[in-house]
Amino acid sequence: MTEIQRLLSETIEEINQREKRDNRPRFSISFIRKHPGLFVGMYLALLATLAVMLQSETLSGSVWLLIVLFVVLNGFFFFDVYPRYHYEDIDVLDFRVCYNGEWYNTRFVPSGLINAILQSPLVEEESKSRLEKMVARKGELSFYDVFTLTRPETAQSVG
Repeated sequence: MTEIQRLLSETIEEINQREKRDNRPRFSISFIRKHPGLFVGMYLALLATLAVMLQSETLSGSVWLLIVLFVVLNGFFFFDVYPRYHYEDIDVLDFRVCYNGEWYNTRFVPSGLINAILQSPLVEEESKSRLEKMVARKGELSFYDVFTLTRPETAQSVG
């Protein structure tokens, strides 16, 4: 593992700890705060469907199924999951992208990571100069931008 990979991994682990990213579902009412109209609409639709089912001779026996389905399906709205970030997920497109998105392209690295790379005696001067060029050109760098410094084919194509 190179020094840049180690520093990236440490930064990702710090973010996971700071943001409590542990892949565990947590009960949250953020859905109600963000979408109060939808929340009320869901319950009004349940009550309307329940009223129709109770009036029907053929559907009144399966009201329990409606209630179970409503509770199970809407239970997902009341849980938030904060997926863990992993160094190994950078530049990997698979089913995990559906779960946690391409966080490495949309999340910017903290300036402390860039400073640590630039000040580390274990990082090659060529990588440091490429990093300085990237910062000058883009301003803020994503995790993927810093990750490209660890790939050997990038060193040959940039130049």
